[in-house]
Order: sequence, then C-alpha cells, then structure tokens
Amino acid sequence: MSTTAYPDTILIIDFGSQVTQLIARRVREANVYCEIVPFQSADEAFKRLQPKGVILSGSPHSTTDIGSPRAPQAIFDAGIPVLGICYGEQTMCAQLGGNVESGHDREFGRAFLDVQEDSPLFAGIWAKGTRHQVWMSHGDRVTSLPDGFTIIGTSPNAPYAVIADEKRKYYGVQFHPEVVHTPDGAKLLQNFVHRIVGVKPGWTMGAYREQAVEAIRKQVGSGKVICALSGGVDSSVAALLAHEAVGDQLTCILVDHGLMRKDEVQQVVEMFREHYNLPLILVDASDRFIGALEGESDPEKKRKTIGRLFIEVFEEEARKLGGADFLVQGTLYPDVIESVSFTGGPSVTIKSHHNVGGLPERMKMQLVEPLRELFKDEVRLLGKELGLPDSFIGRHPFPGPGLAIRCPGGVTREKLEILREADAIYLDEIRKAGLYDAIWQAFAVLLPVQDRGRDGGWPHLRIRLRLARGDFGGRHDGGFLPLRHEFPRQCGHPHHQRSPRHQPRCL
Repeated sequence: MSTTAYPDTILIIDFGSQVTQLIARRVREANVYCEIVPFQSADEAFKRLQPKGVILSGSPHSTTDIGSPRAPQAIFDAGIPVLGICYGEQTMCAQLGGNVESGHDREFGRAFLDVQEDSPLFAGIWAKGTRHQVWMSHGDRVTSLPDGFTIIGTSPNAPYAVIADEKRKYYGVQFHPEVVHTPDGAKLLQNFVHRIVGVKPGWTMGAYREQAVEAIRKQVGSGKVICALSGGVDSSVAALLAHEAVGDQLTCILVDHGLMRKDEVQQVVEMFREHYNLPLILVDASDRFIGALEGESDPEKKRKTIGRLFIEVFEEEARKLGGADFLVQGTLYPDVIESVSFTGGPSVTIKSHHNVGGLPERMKMQLVEPLRELFKDEVRLLGKELGLPDSFIGRHPFPGPGLAIRCPGGVTREKLEILREADAIYLDEIRKAGLYDAIWQAFAVLLPVQDRGRDGGWPHLRIRLRLARGDFGGRHDGGFLPLRHEFPRQCGHPHHQRSPRHQPRCL
C-alpha cells in the first residue's frame, strides 16, 4: 500500500490471477502509477486512492460459482473508465446485467482476434477488418451483453472477445494483453490508460527520486541510520537514496560471508567507498559462515544457518556503532503485494529481507523502505538515475544465501572456489556472445558427480557442473534462451581450465 498520494492513479483489482503483477508492470512501463489490491479490500482502496481508472484482473474462479469474487459496485457508480481482463470482463458483464456461462471448451494458448470495429482501445495498433495474435486462458465465456455494450472483437471460440461501452468507457477483453504472447498487448494497455482514462505519463524515476529523498528526510530527522549492504541492486539503490537524503547519518555494513560471486566484494567496496564516498564497514566473516555450513547438506537448513549468522554478525557490528534508530531495507513492491492472500485468508506480515528479518524488533529500529512502491525493473531505472553503472544495474539476480545453495552437500572453500570460477567463466562467455542482457538469469551449479581421468598424462578429478539459463528478454513469464550446441564446449575450453597439478578440472 502506497504511503504517498499520487493524483493520477490506476487501481488494479486482483481476483487471484497468476499474472496480475504483469498488468501493473505494463501500466508502470507506460509511465503511469498503479496499485494492486486484493478484491476483498478494493472498496477501501477505491475510496483511499480515488483512481482515475480501474483494471479488473483475471482469476482462477468462475463467475458462475456461488460466492465468486466481484468488483465493488462503487467503481461502476463513479463514472470512471474500467477495463476487465478475462475474468474481469466476465464479472463486469455479470454485474451489469449480461450473462456468463461455463462448460464451454476451455481455450488456452495462442488465438487470433478479428477486429470488428474501430475503437480508442485499438488506436494506432489494430484496424477494423484485421486479424491479430492474442493469448487466451479461460473456461467461461460471455454469452450476452449488458445494455450499452457492443462487440468490437471476436475469435473463433470467443464471440465476445472484446466488448465496449464507449459512452461509459467500459471495456472488456477475454484475452490477456499483459503477457508477451499477446504482441500488441502492452500498447493496448497504454491506449487504455493514456487515451481512454486520460492519464498523462508522469510516473518517472526522476520524480520518484525527489519524493523518496524528501520522505526519508522527514522520517529519519536527525536519527542514526544503518543499512545492510548485500552488493545487490536493491540494497545498493536503497543505500544511495538514503545517503542522498541524510548523508553521513547513514552507515552501511557489508558482511562478506565468503559466498559471493568472483571479485564481487572488492567491486562493491571500491564503488561505494571511492566513487560514492559512502560510509561503509566491511566485515570478513567468511570463516564463521563456511565453518557452520561445512557439514550441512539440506538447502533449507543452509538458508536458515546463513540468515541466523548474518543477523548475529550484523547485530554485533551495529552495536559497535552505538546502535541505530533506523534500518534501511530494500523491500520491493512484489514483496508487499505477495504478502496478501486473495483467497480471503488472514494477511501475512510483509515478508522481510532474508538477511535482516528480525533485526528491527531485536534492536528496536524503525524500518526505512524507500523502494517498497517499485518493481525490480523500476529499481534498475532508479539506480541509473542515481548514477550506478549499467554493468552493475544489469547484473543477473543472485540468491541471498549466495553460492551455498548451488553447492551440493556440505560447503567447503574448495567447492566454492570451483563454482565461483566456473560461474565467472560461464558468464564471461555469455557476455562475449552478446547474450548477457538478453537473459534474465544464468549461472553454474555444482553437481554431486565426479570421475577421474587423465589430461596430457596428468591424473585429475573432474567436477561436473550444470549451466543454467532462462527467462530471456526479462519477460519473467517463462521461456529459455536457446544456445548454440557448441556453446557449452566453449565454456569448457582448455584455456579456462586450471593446471591439473593444482585444481580439479570442470566439465
């Protein structure tokens, strides 16, 4: 929930769709602020936000079920534009006097939409009489329309694929414009927020930066602030915002647990100390962490051990500073909205960062969360606004527990060194091939398989690794980037391998 009032807001009512966050991302990409709220609290949110327009999400429910979710009647009484997507179209029709039936053939996957009429929703993208690819995922379908609605788009299995009441500015689409499988979907959503709702594209990271800095100053006052700097994008951007707001009232603590990527600790220290002049304490706790993980093979227990030790080390260092009043945390918007159950169960407390969970209560600190209204893509844009280099902003995601969860069995320095080197080689080859920015995440994983061989007469132990990559284009809704067959062989080329006298060979 936003703590700042934005005059031009789109409210997205979540009925439980797995891709509701993609709707919000597309709206934000159109430089328009939006918020997602579960349908149970939509009435309150509608009154609080006073949005200029509303989008109704999809849902796993059926509108024909007793007690299925409904949109607040207040949004239809307010005289503002409404866009219903999939289930959103169906509940809008059902609530306004139309009819929806279940039991028809389910439609899932690619479909083709025939445009029957011109509309502001299609402006600049689809003309009357043309056919376009869309993505369907539904079992129910509309069978009769409420008064005032007309059909403006059809598909072979969805005769009411796109409907409109142009006078009241109500629109419904049976397909999902938010997913990349509907190629023109993002433009359609832009048409809704810009042309139909009339919101100007004023949501920018430059404007957000100014608001966030002012909000931090107001919250912190003259208090002492600390930040757990992990080296990742989120904590780094949060730290820079806080430093811009309160200067040397902020001290960052970087705990080196020995589980980070190659040269990562040195790079973070150099950048923040030398380039940004940010007060930074580096704590080498690698012996402590690796010693505790040496005999542990269960991944979940590894996570808990790392989290517990991090809290202990961070707390020790914070107390050396004489304590602090505030803790900067890189909570993102998905952390906030994922903590709310759309099924009606009790809300879960906003999930804490895996490393600092419990610290605010133990040390009686207040949280400062300057990124809690942003998606990851927006954090990267804000980082660029703050002057972080592209090479840092565009780094692939890295798990908080680090390389420990990519090592099978107990964690040892030897395993970490092999994996750290292999991961660096793999990512280096991906960069050389010009693929790094096209892949959301790629990494090496150590496998619990070994065999022995000879290389030029030298016996050696061969360690096997898995090279993973996926979700290309940063789209976050599935897919793997195909690589040339010879690519894995390049990663295992002899010039990447250490002398068999000294190091195991990686395949």
